[in-house]
Amino acid sequence: MLKRWLPVAVLAGVLALFFLLGLDKHATFASLRENHALLQEWVRRLGWKAPILYVLAYIAVVTFSIPGAGVMSLAGGFLFGTVLAALCIVAGATAGASLLFFIAKTSFGDPLRRRAGPWMKRMEAGFAENALSYLLVLRLVPLFPFFIVNLVPAFLGVPFRTYVIATFVGIIPATFVLASVGAGLSSVLESGADFSVGSVFTPQVMTALIGLAVLALIPAAYKKLKARGGARPEGLP
Repeated sequence: MLKRWLPVAVLAGVLALFFLLGLDKHATFASLRENHALLQEWVRRLGWKAPILYVLAYIAVVTFSIPGAGVMSLAGGFLFGTVLAALCIVAGATAGASLLFFIAKTSFGDPLRRRAGPWMKRMEAGFAENALSYLLVLRLVPLFPFFIVNLVPAFLGVPFRTYVIATFVGIIPATFVLASVGAGLSSVLESGADFSVGSVFTPQVMTALIGLAVLALIPAAYKKLKARGGARPEGLP
Protein backbone atom coordinates (compact mmCIF):
# COMPACT_ATOMS: atom_id res chain seq x y z
CA MET A 1 0.00 0.00 0.00
CA LEU A 2 2.85 2.38 0.90
CA LYS A 3 4.58 1.78 -2.44
CA ARG A 4 1.31 2.44 -4.29
CA TRP A 5 0.74 5.82 -2.69
CA LEU A 6 4.37 6.97 -2.46
CA PRO A 7 4.48 8.47 -6.01
CA VAL A 8 1.27 10.40 -5.28
CA ALA A 9 2.75 11.75 -2.06
CA VAL A 10 5.89 12.84 -3.92
CA LEU A 11 3.85 14.62 -6.58
CA ALA A 12 1.73 16.40 -3.99
CA GLY A 13 4.80 17.30 -1.94
CA VAL A 14 6.67 18.82 -4.89
CA LEU A 15 3.62 20.83 -5.93
CA ALA A 16 3.09 22.11 -2.38
CA LEU A 17 6.78 23.02 -2.09
CA PHE A 18 6.54 24.90 -5.38
CA PHE A 19 3.92 27.24 -3.91
CA LEU A 20 5.45 27.44 -0.43
CA LEU A 21 8.75 28.64 -1.89
CA GLY A 22 6.93 31.23 -3.97
CA LEU A 23 8.20 29.79 -7.24
CA ASP A 24 4.81 30.37 -8.84
CA LYS A 25 5.74 34.06 -9.05
CA HIS A 26 8.42 33.14 -11.58
CA ALA A 27 6.06 31.13 -13.81
CA THR A 28 4.51 34.27 -15.29
CA PHE A 29 4.95 36.40 -18.36
CA ALA A 30 6.00 39.30 -16.14
CA SER A 31 8.92 37.22 -14.86
CA LEU A 32 9.86 36.26 -18.42
CA ARG A 33 9.82 39.92 -19.38
CA GLU A 34 12.09 40.86 -16.47
CA ASN A 35 14.58 38.03 -17.02
CA HIS A 36 14.55 37.54 -20.79
CA ALA A 37 18.05 39.01 -21.25
CA LEU A 38 19.46 36.77 -18.52
CA LEU A 39 17.80 33.70 -20.06
CA GLN A 40 19.29 34.55 -23.46
CA GLU A 41 22.72 34.81 -21.88
CA TRP A 42 22.33 31.41 -20.19
CA VAL A 43 21.30 29.79 -23.47
CA ARG A 44 24.30 31.37 -25.21
CA ARG A 45 26.69 30.04 -22.56
CA LEU A 46 25.17 26.57 -22.34
CA GLY A 47 25.11 26.03 -26.10
CA TRP A 48 23.80 22.58 -27.11
CA LYS A 49 23.07 21.75 -23.46
CA ALA A 50 20.37 24.43 -23.23
CA PRO A 51 17.68 22.59 -25.25
CA ILE A 52 18.34 19.38 -23.30
CA LEU A 53 17.96 21.16 -19.96
CA TYR A 54 14.83 22.85 -21.28
CA VAL A 55 13.28 19.48 -22.19
CA LEU A 56 14.13 18.06 -18.75
CA ALA A 57 12.60 21.11 -17.08
CA TYR A 58 9.47 20.76 -19.21
CA ILE A 59 9.17 17.08 -18.27
CA ALA A 60 9.31 18.05 -14.58
CA VAL A 61 6.72 20.81 -15.02
CA VAL A 62 4.26 18.47 -16.72
CA THR A 63 4.91 15.46 -14.48
CA PHE A 64 4.37 17.45 -11.28
CA SER A 65 1.51 19.48 -12.81
CA ILE A 66 3.32 22.74 -12.01
CA PRO A 67 1.59 25.86 -13.36
CA GLY A 68 3.36 27.81 -16.07
CA ALA A 69 3.71 25.43 -19.01
CA GLY A 70 2.19 28.02 -21.33
CA VAL A 71 4.71 30.68 -20.34
CA MET A 72 7.48 28.11 -20.60
CA SER A 73 6.37 27.30 -24.15
CA LEU A 74 6.50 30.99 -25.08
CA ALA A 75 9.95 31.24 -23.50
CA GLY A 76 11.09 28.26 -25.54
CA GLY A 77 10.04 29.93 -28.76
CA PHE A 78 11.78 33.13 -27.70
CA LEU A 79 15.02 31.34 -26.78
CA PHE A 80 15.27 28.62 -29.45
CA GLY A 81 13.08 29.68 -32.35
CA THR A 82 9.84 28.10 -33.54
CA VAL A 83 11.01 24.72 -34.88
CA LEU A 84 13.54 23.73 -32.19
CA ALA A 85 11.28 24.99 -29.40
CA ALA A 86 8.29 23.07 -30.78
CA LEU A 87 10.33 19.88 -30.97
CA CYS A 88 11.55 20.34 -27.39
CA ILE A 89 8.06 21.14 -26.09
CA VAL A 90 6.43 18.17 -27.78
CA ALA A 91 9.15 15.85 -26.48
CA GLY A 92 9.03 17.24 -22.95
CA ALA A 93 5.24 17.43 -22.72
CA THR A 94 4.75 13.92 -24.11
CA ALA A 95 7.35 12.42 -21.77
CA GLY A 96 6.01 14.30 -18.74
CA ALA A 97 2.40 13.42 -19.51
CA SER A 98 3.36 9.77 -19.98
CA LEU A 99 5.10 9.68 -16.60
CA LEU A 100 2.08 11.26 -14.91
CA PHE A 101 -0.24 8.81 -16.68
CA PHE A 102 1.82 5.86 -15.47
CA ILE A 103 1.92 7.17 -11.89
CA ALA A 104 -1.82 7.85 -11.84
CA LYS A 105 -2.70 4.49 -13.36
CA THR A 106 -0.51 2.42 -11.04
CA SER A 107 -1.22 4.42 -7.88
CA PHE A 108 -4.95 5.03 -7.91
CA GLY A 109 -6.30 4.49 -11.42
CA ASP A 110 -7.37 0.86 -10.95
CA PRO A 111 -8.81 1.29 -7.42
CA LEU A 112 -10.78 4.34 -8.56
CA ARG A 113 -12.28 2.47 -11.50
CA ARG A 114 -13.28 -0.41 -9.24
CA ARG A 115 -15.07 1.91 -6.83
CA ALA A 116 -16.53 4.26 -9.46
CA GLY A 117 -20.20 4.43 -10.28
CA PRO A 118 -21.92 3.66 -13.60
CA TRP A 119 -21.04 7.04 -15.12
CA MET A 120 -17.32 6.31 -15.16
CA LYS A 121 -17.94 2.83 -16.52
CA ARG A 122 -19.90 4.32 -19.42
CA MET A 123 -17.10 6.82 -20.09
CA GLU A 124 -14.57 4.02 -19.88
CA ALA A 125 -16.52 2.04 -22.47
CA GLY A 126 -16.59 5.07 -24.78
CA PHE A 127 -12.85 5.62 -24.47
CA ALA A 128 -12.21 1.93 -25.00
CA GLU A 129 -14.16 2.06 -28.27
CA ASN A 130 -12.66 5.22 -29.79
CA ALA A 131 -9.93 6.29 -27.36
CA LEU A 132 -7.57 7.67 -30.01
CA SER A 133 -10.17 9.97 -31.59
CA TYR A 134 -11.49 11.22 -28.25
CA LEU A 135 -8.02 11.90 -26.89
CA LEU A 136 -6.96 13.70 -30.06
CA VAL A 137 -9.91 16.04 -29.65
CA LEU A 138 -9.00 16.74 -26.02
CA ARG A 139 -5.40 17.45 -27.02
CA LEU A 140 -6.18 19.52 -30.10
CA VAL A 141 -8.62 21.91 -28.43
CA PRO A 142 -7.14 23.35 -25.20
CA LEU A 143 -10.48 23.76 -23.43
CA PHE A 144 -9.40 21.87 -20.31
CA PRO A 145 -6.24 22.18 -18.19
CA PHE A 146 -3.43 20.01 -19.54
CA PHE A 147 -3.01 18.07 -16.29
CA ILE A 148 -6.72 17.14 -16.25
CA VAL A 149 -6.46 15.63 -19.72
CA ASN A 150 -3.32 13.83 -18.55
CA LEU A 151 -5.10 12.15 -15.64
CA VAL A 152 -8.58 11.27 -16.92
CA PRO A 153 -7.43 8.63 -19.45
CA ALA A 154 -5.47 6.88 -16.68
CA PHE A 155 -8.67 6.56 -14.67
CA LEU A 156 -10.64 5.25 -17.65
CA GLY A 157 -8.37 2.42 -18.68
CA VAL A 158 -7.02 3.97 -21.89
CA PRO A 159 -4.09 1.90 -23.25
CA PHE A 160 -0.71 3.52 -22.67
CA ARG A 161 0.29 3.27 -26.34
CA THR A 162 -2.91 5.01 -27.45
CA TYR A 163 -2.38 7.69 -24.83
CA VAL A 164 1.17 8.43 -25.97
CA ILE A 165 0.25 8.58 -29.66
CA ALA A 166 -2.75 10.85 -29.06
CA THR A 167 -0.70 13.11 -26.80
CA PHE A 168 2.24 13.37 -29.18
CA VAL A 169 0.13 14.07 -32.28
CA GLY A 170 -2.59 16.11 -30.57
CA ILE A 171 -0.36 18.73 -28.94
CA ILE A 172 1.63 19.54 -32.08
CA PRO A 173 -0.68 22.24 -33.55
CA ALA A 174 -1.10 24.28 -30.34
CA THR A 175 2.60 23.82 -29.57
CA PHE A 176 3.63 25.36 -32.88
CA VAL A 177 1.25 28.26 -32.26
CA LEU A 178 2.82 29.00 -28.86
CA ALA A 179 6.38 28.50 -30.10
CA SER A 180 5.86 30.74 -33.12
CA VAL A 181 4.33 33.48 -30.96
CA GLY A 182 7.21 33.13 -28.51
CA ALA A 183 9.72 33.46 -31.35
CA GLY A 184 8.27 36.87 -32.16
CA LEU A 185 8.14 38.21 -28.61
CA SER A 186 11.42 40.14 -28.65
CA SER A 187 9.83 43.56 -29.20
CA VAL A 188 7.10 42.90 -26.64
CA LEU A 189 9.59 41.79 -23.97
CA GLU A 190 11.89 44.74 -24.60
CA SER A 191 9.05 47.29 -24.60
CA GLY A 192 7.52 46.00 -21.37
CA ALA A 193 4.05 45.77 -22.93
CA ASP A 194 1.38 43.57 -21.39
CA PHE A 195 0.79 40.12 -22.77
CA SER A 196 -1.04 36.94 -21.77
CA VAL A 197 -0.92 33.33 -22.90
CA GLY A 198 -4.68 33.38 -23.39
CA SER A 199 -4.38 36.10 -26.04
CA VAL A 200 -2.45 33.66 -28.25
CA PHE A 201 -5.53 31.55 -28.91
CA THR A 202 -7.47 34.03 -31.00
CA PRO A 203 -10.82 33.12 -32.57
CA GLN A 204 -9.01 32.28 -35.82
CA VAL A 205 -6.58 29.94 -34.05
CA MET A 206 -9.37 28.29 -32.06
CA THR A 207 -11.41 27.82 -35.23
CA ALA A 208 -8.48 26.04 -36.86
CA LEU A 209 -7.92 23.81 -33.82
CA ILE A 210 -11.62 22.96 -33.61
CA GLY A 211 -11.55 22.07 -37.30
CA LEU A 212 -8.72 19.64 -36.64
CA ALA A 213 -10.67 18.22 -33.70
CA VAL A 214 -13.68 17.61 -35.94
CA LEU A 215 -11.44 15.76 -38.38
CA ALA A 216 -10.14 13.65 -35.50
CA LEU A 217 -13.71 12.63 -34.69
CA ILE A 218 -14.47 11.43 -38.22
CA PRO A 219 -13.14 7.87 -37.66
CA ALA A 220 -15.26 7.47 -34.53
CA ALA A 221 -18.36 8.86 -36.28
CA TYR A 222 -17.81 6.64 -39.31
CA LYS A 223 -17.43 3.59 -37.10
CA LYS A 224 -20.73 4.32 -35.35
CA LEU A 225 -22.57 4.98 -38.62
CA LYS A 226 -21.21 1.80 -40.11
CA ALA A 227 -22.29 -0.18 -37.04
CA ARG A 228 -25.80 1.27 -37.26
CA GLY A 229 -25.99 0.61 -40.98
CA GLY A 230 -24.96 -2.99 -40.47
CA ALA A 231 -27.65 -3.62 -37.87
CA ARG A 232 -30.83 -5.13 -39.33
CA PRO A 233 -34.22 -5.42 -37.70
CA GLU A 234 -35.20 -8.89 -36.59
CA GLY A 235 -36.98 -10.91 -39.24
CA LEU A 236 -35.23 -9.21 -42.19
CA PRO A 237 -32.62 -11.04 -44.28
